[in-house]
Amino acid sequence: MFNRFPVLLLASVISLIISGCFHNSTRPDGLPHESYQVGSLVKTDMGEVIEVHVEESRTHLREMMTKLYKRNPRELGKSSYAKTIDENVIRLFDLDHNWEFDEFPGMYGSDVILITFSPDYKGDRVFGLTAGLLFMLMEAYNNKRNFYFFQAPDPQNLYNLARNIEIAVWKLGNSYDEKGELYLYSNSIGLEETYLSYERLFGKLIGLQDTMALIISGRTNRTITKVIQQMASAIFLPIL
Repeated sequence: MFNRFPVLLLASVISLIISGCFHNSTRPDGLPHESYQVGSLVKTDMGEVIEVHVEESRTHLREMMTKLYKRNPRELGKSSYAKTIDENVIRLFDLDHNWEFDEFPGMYGSDVILITFSPDYKGDRVFGLTAGLLFMLMEAYNNKRNFYFFQAPDPQNLYNLARNIEIAVWKLGNSYDEKGELYLYSNSIGLEETYLSYERLFGKLIGLQDTMALIISGRTNRTITKVIQQMASAIFLPIL
């Protein structure tokens, strides 16, 4: 006769593990309970690597937004949402907005970046640039921050994202208004003391996407079609 005891014992152990995952206040490694979910049992090493890249990218963009506001305080004064840096950063990175902003009706990603550097736009250009970049970032990662089996993003999208960031960086340093002044100041200009922190931040962002694209391409045997453009006439690449 079939012995049901081992099966029942196994079921009980699994039940206790699952119960512990939900009801313990901390993970086994001491981190907060909310970071430890049953879903982690079906995560792969690849999924965890992708998650790290997403969070690092978001952190760099968040830092870049803060630095740009400090470098361009006049843009904060144009904000239709709030008059403090923290409130605007939280609005973009922490609140549930579904990418719908009154400043950019019906526009997302590259369209927002393009209007940010348009002479007709009179709003907060720091928010516009960062919102456009963050939208493209999350779109390239399938709008996910947690990855399980068979959920790796398309490496072509990550490659295209890296090139799009390069285009945005070029526009940041080469887009001038009718008075010949940059729409947004970043790295040092003229006789200012050399200041390249923005360049380093964007370099990290680009490197993260290129590295992740190569890793996923190698693991999934999906090829990447490389594109060469002249920056002055470059167009944003699609993220599908």
